[in-house]
Amino acid sequence: MHMTDLIHVVVAVIRNPAGQVFITLRPAHVHQGGLWEFPGGKVEPGESVSDALRREIHEENGIDILRALPLIRIPFRYSDKHVLLDVWEVLEFHGNAHGREGQDCRWVSADELGQFAFPAANKAIIAAVQLPAVYLITPEPGNNIPDFLDQLESRLASGTTLLQLRAKQLESERYIRLANEVVELCHRYHATVLMNEAPEILGKVPADGIHLTARRLMQLEERPISPALWLAASCHSVSEIERANRLGVDFIVLSPVKSTQSHPRLAALGWPTFGDWTEHAAMPVYALGGMTIPDITTSREHGGQGIAGISNLWG
Repeated sequence: MHMTDLIHVVVAVIRNPAGQVFITLRPAHVHQGGLWEFPGGKVEPGESVSDALRREIHEENGIDILRALPLIRIPFRYSDKHVLLDVWEVLEFHGNAHGREGQDCRWVSADELGQFAFPAANKAIIAAVQLPAVYLITPEPGNNIPDFLDQLESRLASGTTLLQLRAKQLESERYIRLANEVVELCHRYHATVLMNEAPEILGKVPADGIHLTARRLMQLEERPISPALWLAASCHSVSEIERANRLGVDFIVLSPVKSTQSHPRLAALGWPTFGDWTEHAAMPVYALGGMTIPDITTSREHGGQGIAGISNLWG
């Protein structure tokens, strides 16, 4: 498909001080009519994305954007058109958001978004809205499980809301016992926890989803768990990202962005390559490999959701 066939659309995720998100209902007579959406519109030829964002939101919703940050860029192919959704998070604005063209609109919490029917391309936007900027991966628990759980509770009390339990060195029964304790602890803090294990583990552990290794990802031909649960995957190449797209993975971790002591033989992608590869992903992307909290901003600047990490985020 030629670039001239690509429809570049700017989209706004507008948040109010209470953290609610503004959504509007598409008119019945337009493409994807009768579905809810995040407001926005086409970027005109010669127009910058930021100018298009301000123009569209002022025209449609009557507010002036004061501060906005890039959230995610989603390539999506419908049966009749190919679009690039350039999504921005609007954090400050002036005015009262409403439907200037008479469209129905409302403020909803991020958790409520699943109750509304959106166009298929909006699935990744909803995930990006619901996911935090940091994805914590646990180190190996070792033999001192009480200390591990104490440290985990400290991270949860400090605000961690998304966690992957990675415990490759534990034999099956010990892993299941620990996993159930981790899930109970995470849910006590209203945090989401994924298992880095075979999908079948969900029959024994009431986790919120599965994180696939790159090997498991490439062995699958279809999504292995319910769409009601989170499915994440580790990716190290464009081909793995494309497989994640086909399986309907909800978010991915892309690595290694920087060189790490744990994987010294793996060449670092670097931020430019990370940014290029996120353009292939139809879902949020976390940067992994030597990440620290200041890298959240850099990840966002290169199309990422944020950062994932073990050692630098656990201690």
